[in-house]
Amino acid sequence: MHCGQITDFLHLDELYTEEERMARESVATFVDREVLPIIADHYEKGTFPKHLIPMMGEMGLFGATFDGWGCPGVSPVAYGLMMMELERADSGMRSMASVQGMLVMWPIMTYGTDAQKDHWLPKLAKGEAVGCFGLTEPDYGSDPGGMITRAKKTEKGYVLNGSKLWITNGGVADVAVVWAKLEGAGEGPGSIRGFLVEKGTPGYTTHDLHGKLSLRASVTSGLSFDDVEIPEENLLPHGQGLSAPLRCLTQARYGIAYGAIGAAIACYEAAVKYSQERIQFGKPLGRFQLVQMKLAEMLTAITNAQNLMLRMGRLKEEGRLSHVQVSFAKRYCVAMALDVARDARDIHGANGIMLEYPPMRHMCNLETVKTYEGTHDIHTLALGRHITGLDAFGAA
Repeated sequence: MHCGQITDFLHLDELYTEEERMARESVATFVDREVLPIIADHYEKGTFPKHLIPMMGEMGLFGATFDGWGCPGVSPVAYGLMMMELERADSGMRSMASVQGMLVMWPIMTYGTDAQKDHWLPKLAKGEAVGCFGLTEPDYGSDPGGMITRAKKTEKGYVLNGSKLWITNGGVADVAVVWAKLEGAGEGPGSIRGFLVEKGTPGYTTHDLHGKLSLRASVTSGLSFDDVEIPEENLLPHGQGLSAPLRCLTQARYGIAYGAIGAAIACYEAAVKYSQERIQFGKPLGRFQLVQMKLAEMLTAITNAQNLMLRMGRLKEEGRLSHVQVSFAKRYCVAMALDVARDARDIHGANGIMLEYPPMRHMCNLETVKTYEGTHDIHTLALGRHITGLDAFGAA
């Protein structure tokens, strides 16, 4: 068990505040005691350990950086370290917390009314309610502005029709933050509005996706809306246009970048331990030059990512972190973690494909993390646009 200690080659712990160290250590202890003993079994069965949600709420893992409504108001770096420790267990654990905090609580806090905030944020913070974020559709992922889901204004509010797919927490959510184009407001991205759709609303149904080879310890669902009547008070009045959901994604991507480091650390530490214990040709694997080279490269990549995210966190704390910098971080950290996971699997040899060891589970999860909330290629184009000033998205 870690007991709060983790791979930190450059002693970055010395640059964290006491609050930040305590936040990381508390989540590390939770992960070691409550999550790691059971997560492989949940992964194999394709289930999420829902009994941990209230404990996560009690620890302040949902909306950790927010002030008020029962949230702890920690620094961006503390929040990032908390996500890092969660993903050291499994990407599904961090995904649940990312969605709850940054894709459900953040838009309610940013775009919602006082009544919406007071009703939902305390419940979501404690884990008494679960939320999901409905933006991606079956035919619109990287191009969310093309969404088909529509909202029609009525005397009582709105009627919602359409569907969403690949929605984390969808099947267990008490409330969904759903984005739709408002009829009569034109077909452009500015017509997009956010709505709070509550579980049990007539015409609103969900179905969980099965047969996943990645993020198996996570609830992934489709949402369907068939003439769903939404009262006026469930509109998020202060969020309009495609920029509204994209700002939510920027918040979540920061935690994703930090979280990926945790997955890489889990794989690296497992590979180091295995290389010291596994005997081949009469000596430990760790005595072979090629294995040492891989471990050295893995540690270097992890350390670079840790330094990168500390700087990102401080910029975020100062209100200076741009969306393209977040794209840079998500792109780099996830690709780094996937490379580390693959090398760790390789060091484990045939044992690397077994659930007894973490690399293959993390490797499969990271294939999804590389894709969701902006694919690696989409973030590459975002960075390329920043570099050149030329837009490579969409039609010429």
